[in-house]
This record gives sequence, structure tokens and C-alpha cells, in this order.
Amino acid sequence: MCLIGLAIDQSRRFPLVIAANRDEYFARASARLGWWTPDGGGPAILGGRDLAAGGTWLGLTAAGRLAMLTNVRDPSRADPQAPSRGLIVPQWLAGQEATDRFWARTMLSGHNGFNLIAADFRRGECFWGSSLSAGPKRLERGVFGVSNALLDSPWPKTNRLKASLAQSLSGAESLDGLVSDLFAALADRSLADDAELPSTGVPLDVERRLSSAFIRTPDSSYGTRCSTLVISERVGRGLVTHVLERSFSAAGTVSLLRQTTLKNWPPRYTDAPDAPPVTETEVTESAGDEASGSEAPPAKRTRVRSLLKPAVTPRR
Repeated sequence: MCLIGLAIDQSRRFPLVIAANRDEYFARASARLGWWTPDGGGPAILGGRDLAAGGTWLGLTAAGRLAMLTNVRDPSRADPQAPSRGLIVPQWLAGQEATDRFWARTMLSGHNGFNLIAADFRRGECFWGSSLSAGPKRLERGVFGVSNALLDSPWPKTNRLKASLAQSLSGAESLDGLVSDLFAALADRSLADDAELPSTGVPLDVERRLSSAFIRTPDSSYGTRCSTLVISERVGRGLVTHVLERSFSAAGTVSLLRQTTLKNWPPRYTDAPDAPPVTETEVTESAGDEASGSEAPPAKRTRVRSLLKPAVTPRR
């Protein structure tokens, strides 16, 4: 992923919303959205897959873990022999380590620069961590954005996506309307003014070309490969999560829309640790970009619990 917008508990009806673009070379083999099992075993992952190294840029498990990753753009520090950053996501999703041990091991694994947003909804926790930061930061309710720098760095495309996400949520009257708005925000090809561009060590013309949400290089060798939405919707007393992925050809046209729905996901953090997870549901595919979502009426205005467990404040 090269651009992620995340909203947690900003809407009563849609408590979790993710809108993200993956930018990559078109020559790098990838699999589209679906359920798959990592090479080393572990729980099945719902997400796309990098077939070159076996990892992913965004994935979730039925048990309630989710992770998504972006690269940090710094050519001067790039090591071509470093392990694939995409392997960090399935390592988190495997859920074999306590959070603090996972972060410590990952930061010492020799990866090139990265950002990772990782959640364990059964524990009611969500964190952001980066190779540029001293340690992980716990995320609470809010709207967040990350591209190829630190969380909420004021890059133009990050700011635009965060603003679009907040505006779309505030006016969302239906799932289909929200899906349409967010896909439109991810398809934005507006370039930033030179005065607004960050300096990441690449030539100015490249920096300018990479400043839009949707990217396509002049030779069509690199660009936005897919746009992914994860939208959790309150339906009655439960949650239904819709996962949609638009994939693009090198010419920049929509080639496929894949989507699936998870019932009772993400799990409540009050669930017992051994509660049965949701089942793996079929991923459907269509040639167009029509999203078929539920049109359930908004939930009644009753008190609703946050997806995240309140942080414990030490006593003085």
C-alpha cells in the first residue's frame, strides 16, 4: 500500500472504514482479493497477495486481526537484500506473539522503511508503528492517514483522502453511496503544487508524479494496482464488514471488482478468547465496478460500544 485512510468510530453506522491504494510495478506478480494460507502455515488471510515474496499489503483474519502496510520512500537507505516488507503483515496476522514482542522483533528484522497499522479487535487494540519511530503508537477513535512517510504527515494526497473520508462518513446515507464516494477519492489524479511537495530523495518530476492518490507513470510500468475498501456496518445489533477491491490494468482502466462480506466481524473485544470466529465467505468477482451492498436502515440511536478497548490510565 502507498496510501491509507482509516476511520475508527467516526460513524455510528460505519464504525470502521479503510480506503487504501496499492502502488506497485505491474511486472510484479500479484493475486487479487481472496482467502489464502501463508506458505509457513497459520490462519487463512483475506486479502491480495504478492506472488513474488508471498506476503501482502493488507489482510485480515476471521479471528479478528487486521494489518496494512506502506513503504517509507527513502532511496538513500534502500537495501535490495532486505527481507520483503510484505511478510510483516502475515506475521502479525498469525497472532503468535504478544504485541510488544512482535514490534520489537519486527523493528530488528532489517526491513527497508515501512509503516504498519495493526489491529487485534478481540483485544480491542489498534497500533501504528514505523521503522522511523521509536515504538508503536496506540490509535484511539479518529481519522488517520498514512502514505510513504509518518502517520498523518501532511502530504497533500494524505490530507485530501482524510478530508474525503471524514466528509463521506458525515453524509453517508447508504453503503453504496459511501463505496462510490471512497472509490472516487482513491481515483483522484490531482497533482500537488510544487510548493506542497515533500522531499523524499527522488527527482522533482517523480515527486510530482507520485503526489496524486491514483498513480500511473508515463510508460505505464508503475502505478496504482488496486484500490481496497473495508467498511464495517452496524446492522441490527451486529456488525457486517464489506471488503471490496478494484484492480486496474496498466492502462489505468478498471479490470475487475472483487468483494466479500463478513458477518459478525470485527469481533467485540468483550468476546471470550475461545469464541468461534466468523467463517470464510466466498469472494465474488465482476467485470464492472458495480458494488452490491446492503441497504439496511441506519441503526437506532442507542448507545454503542467502541471497537477499541479504552486505554487504561495509570493511577497517580
